[in-house]
Amino acid sequence: MTNRPRASLQRILEDLGSTVLDVAASPGELDAEVTGVHIYDPLDELLLPEGGILLAVGVDRAEQICALLDAAGPAAGVVVKQPVDVDELVRAKVLETGVAVLGLTRAASWAQVAALLRSLLAEGDLAEPGEAPPDDLFALANAVCALLDAPVTIEDRSSRVLAYSGRQDEADPGRVETVLGRQVPERYRRMLEERGFFRQLYQSREPIYMELDDDSINRAAVAVRSGDEILGSIWAAVREPLSDQRQRALADAAKIVALQLLRQRAGADTRRRLRADLLSTVLAGGRDAAEAAGRLGVASGRLCVLAAQLSGGSHADADAAHRESDRQRFCDALALHVGAIHPKAAAALVGSVAYAVLPLHAGGDEEARAVRVAESFLVRVGPRHAANIGVGRLAGNLAEVARSRADADRALRVLRAREASGAVAGYTGVHFEALLLQLSDLVEAEEQVPTGPYERLVSHDAEHGSELVATLRAYLDAFGDVNAASARVHVHANTFRYRLKRLAEISGLDLADPEARLTVMLQMRLFGR
Repeated sequence: MTNRPRASLQRILEDLGSTVLDVAASPGELDAEVTGVHIYDPLDELLLPEGGILLAVGVDRAEQICALLDAAGPAAGVVVKQPVDVDELVRAKVLETGVAVLGLTRAASWAQVAALLRSLLAEGDLAEPGEAPPDDLFALANAVCALLDAPVTIEDRSSRVLAYSGRQDEADPGRVETVLGRQVPERYRRMLEERGFFRQLYQSREPIYMELDDDSINRAAVAVRSGDEILGSIWAAVREPLSDQRQRALADAAKIVALQLLRQRAGADTRRRLRADLLSTVLAGGRDAAEAAGRLGVASGRLCVLAAQLSGGSHADADAAHRESDRQRFCDALALHVGAIHPKAAAALVGSVAYAVLPLHAGGDEEARAVRVAESFLVRVGPRHAANIGVGRLAGNLAEVARSRADADRALRVLRAREASGAVAGYTGVHFEALLLQLSDLVEAEEQVPTGPYERLVSHDAEHGSELVATLRAYLDAFGDVNAASARVHVHANTFRYRLKRLAEISGLDLADPEARLTVMLQMRLFGR
């Protein structure tokens, strides 16, 4: 867990808004640090730590409130359902104890307010790997539904449904279709855009009312913001404009939803970074690999590494933020796919490459099976993501995972060198091409240049404008078949034979020597002439 400053009582009240939680009686400044949320049980001894908030379930009379304030000790506040019975005795007791009395709207349940308060206090805390954060958006949607007396959806900026309340059967067919598909149908989005509702929604900091022309129920909506950033929106199906009180309730709800969305985004980003760090450790091997593999749940004996990367044409024109978002969505899809193949599989984005570690049962064709998994994945995401995947050889244990990762990287590089898109390559299938690329790296790093017969042919072509190198390449590619080679370079066979004789005289190359042929072929591949 990360250490962070706890929220003050005033900050919590500002975040939740006066519609949900309001001050009934205050001792003065509400700057007390809040440390936790506790529920009152008359059958238990009340032992509150300093800074706790006590949810006074079932307490509604002034004398009960006074007794709780006496027993609450160093608490920050006591929460009572509205209307709160506050008299002079309660006000005096608040001043004496320094504990504030807060009123909770009757439309909210104790479970909802407890979840909201704990969510605020836990904001920024980190979940353990594999542990999902608590999803309170559906509880929030139900709370807003109760406040507005209308079915509600919470949507992201792309009109995908993040959560929805109950009572959706009371809405129109469009809302039902939206909830079932977890996405606002395209025809409704287009209608809202054409009528300027989205522009009005995102320009306003207050809820707006939308009158729809067809058989749909009208909508009230508010943008969910973090400063100037639009995180999403809340939509309520209503038959008439909201009252002032419900307008304020919807505006306050947007602040709470913004906090939850920010917390979930921060938690998701943290978990992704943690998984990426752990997977990087596993892929690198070394003494920490076993612990990292255990935390990821991939400490299986037989693993295969997949290296997947979006091909340049799919997102080359997008800005950096858009490219990173595309990569993350692609990695999420890969994680979902390999997770369906094996529950212990793991995937994470490391730089621009999405790596997956796939446990495989013994069968003798593990790399081929991993290739099929990769091909199946590309077929599924092909319309949305053009990508290539390299597949490493089987790692019989964690110590060999680093080698499998290197294999996958080299296979992926071969596909990039081919300028492929939507392709999968197993390392054993592209082994020689990968070795040539490694040798090219060595040649470039040492700034080596052509030598021997090949260098003499290159120099002659450059000085005289001849095509002796092209003639030699055609001859070698045709396995010494003069007729096929001459047809390839579009000259008569006799002319081709004359050129072969000339290049042998100029370069000193013995075409009958297999070692000499291999040497010149490698130089042509490495120096790209």
